[in-house]
Amino acid sequence: MLKRALDIVVASTALLMLSPLYLFVAYKVRKNLGSPVLFRQVRPGLNGKPFEMIKFRSMKDAVDENGNPLPDSERLTPFGQMLRSSSLDEMPELWNVIKGEMSIVGPRPLLMEYLPLYNREQAKRHNVRPGITGYAQVNGRNAISWEKKFELDTWYVEHQSVWLDFKIMLKTVQKVLAKDDISAEGEATMTKFTGTPDHKND
Repeated sequence: MLKRALDIVVASTALLMLSPLYLFVAYKVRKNLGSPVLFRQVRPGLNGKPFEMIKFRSMKDAVDENGNPLPDSERLTPFGQMLRSSSLDEMPELWNVIKGEMSIVGPRPLLMEYLPLYNREQAKRHNVRPGITGYAQVNGRNAISWEKKFELDTWYVEHQSVWLDFKIMLKTVQKVLAKDDISAEGEATMTKFTGTPDHKND
C-alpha cells in the first residue's frame, strides 16, 4: 500500500512538473520522426498480465523489401538515441504508473514473447509490478548480460522496500545524467533474449 501511494505521488508530481518538457519532447518527436508520437506495445505486467506500455517514439518506421522492420541500428536516429540516452522516451510511462500497470521502481517490462523462456527463478520478476527504472537499470542496464539482469531483478523482488526504491531512484538520476550503460556492446539497444543456456525449462 505504501509503495503504491508513493508511486501515485511521485508519478503525479513528475507529470505536473515535467508537463512543459513532455509537450516539447512530443513536438520534437513529431517534427523528427513524424506520427504517431507515442510508441505503444503490449508488455507483461504483474503476474505476467498484459498491458499496453507507452513511450515516446525513438525509431523510424523503416522496413525491408518484405515489409519487416529493419534492425534497431538502422531505425534508431541520432535524435532517437538522444531520447534514449536521456531517458526522455520513458516519460509517458508515468501514465502507466498512475493507472496501476507499472511502478516507479521494479523490473523493466520486456517482450511478451520472452515469457515462456524464463526459468522459475527468472519468472519471479513478474511477482511485482514492472518499473520505469529498476535495480538492474542502475547496476548495468543494457551493458550486462540477460542472466545478470534477471539475477538483479530477482534480488530486488526478494529485498524490495520503500527505502531501496528511494536509493534506486536517486541512482537512476545519477545514471541518466552520466548517460551510462545505454546499450549492449556492439548493439544499438540490447541483444534479443533467447533463453538461459541449459536452464530454459527449469
